[in-house]
Amino acid sequence: MKLKSLLTIAFLAFTSAAIAQEAADAPLQISGSADAYYKYDFAKRPNIGTSFASDHNSVSLGMLDLALKKTTGKASFVGELSFGPRGQYQSIPNGDGTDVNSFHIQNLYTSYAFTDKFSMTAGYMGTFIGYEVIAPTGNFNYSTSYLFTNGPFQNAGIKGTYAFSSKVSLMVGLFNDWNVYKDLNGVSHVGAQLMLSPVKGWTAYLNVLSGTSAGAKNGTVLDLTTSYQVTEKVKIGLNAADYSVDGGGGYGGGALYLQNSFTPGFALGLRGEMFTLKNNGTIGSGKDITAVTLSGNFKSGGLTFIPEVRFDNDSNSSFLKSDGLTATKSASQFSLAVVYAF
Repeated sequence: MKLKSLLTIAFLAFTSAAIAQEAADAPLQISGSADAYYKYDFAKRPNIGTSFASDHNSVSLGMLDLALKKTTGKASFVGELSFGPRGQYQSIPNGDGTDVNSFHIQNLYTSYAFTDKFSMTAGYMGTFIGYEVIAPTGNFNYSTSYLFTNGPFQNAGIKGTYAFSSKVSLMVGLFNDWNVYKDLNGVSHVGAQLMLSPVKGWTAYLNVLSGTSAGAKNGTVLDLTTSYQVTEKVKIGLNAADYSVDGGGGYGGGALYLQNSFTPGFALGLRGEMFTLKNNGTIGSGKDITAVTLSGNFKSGGLTFIPEVRFDNDSNSSFLKSDGLTATKSASQFSLAVVYAF
């Protein structure tokens, strides 16, 4: 009888430990996306120099994106790989399309929650600067803004985040140069993000990133990213940023996002942007660009179909007409994209 009781207690203890372990260890989460597009530039040549949707009159690949996430107790891990032009060389500023690698690491980091309010993260992370992201599932428009293209894509480093409440949090971190797996001149940047959510549906992020990249002068990015879900159907977003470099150069501007969901399966979004490339003494710098992009989102399950028209105007007449020789201030394009999220 005594042996039976001991066996019962042992079994219950083992079962309780297994249940506790199961509760602490969340299952591995797998998510991602796949996208492709067709774009036609009305100058009959690639003209608008923002990220992605760059090929003219071609059915082209975006990328296959695969993300893994695992949480064990207070520790978590995120790994994200992308395959294809959008996720490989188009996400690396010095990529030229001939890189021998066929993939790019978008995220590779671990986090630990010391308390319910304080956590730390270290590794290679998608940047906290800006409104738009590399993965097409995170953007309403398929083509990207000039602010996105000229800002950082990733920041490797270590950061700590403290949540004062559900409405206020602060992140502070040390980071490498922009968009590199390792820093060639030592950990060289400091960054911070203040998150504010004053009312339901409204969130704002005040960001700063400052430092010196290898072979470059010191620069500082000041960035505001905010969005407000006005109603169940209407959303407003804003991104404003200024990048100043010692001795001249950098960029500045703002982008306004207006979106309306007419039905669960159809939404329309307008992005208006004003962008300035500051003069640093080189040819092509010191110009002002305005861009208007109208995009539709037709959704069915995990599939989103995005027809889009875009009109850009450049004060420096840096666009070209269809003869490839005559400079012009305006450029326009039409694109169709398909994005599947899983």
